[in-house]
Amino acid sequence: MNLNLEGRAALVCGSTQGIGKAIAEELARMGASVTLVARNIAKLQEVKEGLDTSHKQVHQYIQADFSNPAELQSKITEYLAINPAPVILVNNTGGPAGGQIIDEPYLKFMDTMSAHLECNHLLAQALVPGMKTSSFGRIINIISTSVYMPIPGLGVSNTVRGAVASWAKTLSIELGQYGITVNNVLPGFTDTARLASIIKAKAEKTGQTEEEVSTAMKKEAPAQRFGLAEETAAAAAFLASPAAGYINGVSLPVDGGRTGCI
Repeated sequence: MNLNLEGRAALVCGSTQGIGKAIAEELARMGASVTLVARNIAKLQEVKEGLDTSHKQVHQYIQADFSNPAELQSKITEYLAINPAPVILVNNTGGPAGGQIIDEPYLKFMDTMSAHLECNHLLAQALVPGMKTSSFGRIINIISTSVYMPIPGLGVSNTVRGAVASWAKTLSIELGQYGITVNNVLPGFTDTARLASIIKAKAEKTGQTEEEVSTAMKKEAPAQRFGLAEETAAAAAFLASPAAGYINGVSLPVDGGRTGCI
């Protein structure tokens, strides 16, 4: 099975912590040169220095804020002016705070849609020409199992994640002829800072302890535990590899069996 990414370049968003960081590390171990994208310059430098370079890769980073699509577009344009376009794009952006959908203000929908769908689209538009030239491309979107089953209390996130999944499916149909695949990875409850914040908020709302909330959430999955960021990263890295060249337009849950549909 060909998992070799030597000579390939990847751009990984939200890559200074959690799932994004784990994906960047896995792609580097597979031989890819990785460009990290995130807001915190200190964390970007720290993660970059820790990436595998045993295949003589050259890693870089772009400091950008996904709440400002115009800034992101400017930064990626500057980057591409002096660097070859990466042929692997991992779209990964933190979700919004929870809440009942009926109570959410209009601007929260717009801000979240902008940070996810708009930024994903800007990056795809910037990198796809290089993928076409290479006859090889991978666009991998890290979204959520809410694409299949909405998660109670995450109204805005459920809505926007579904929009990203539909965008990705459409893109996969348009780009497949060029050797470019577009797939989604759907993490379930994964042991990250994002999950910790959800557990804390739910505990405060219900009066339960965080341990009680955590235990109940773990029981929702047949695996009876939270996932690890590295497990989601492994799925994303496989989809980025040459071995996954005929997998296109899918949404792959990495959730311990929690999603209750086929």
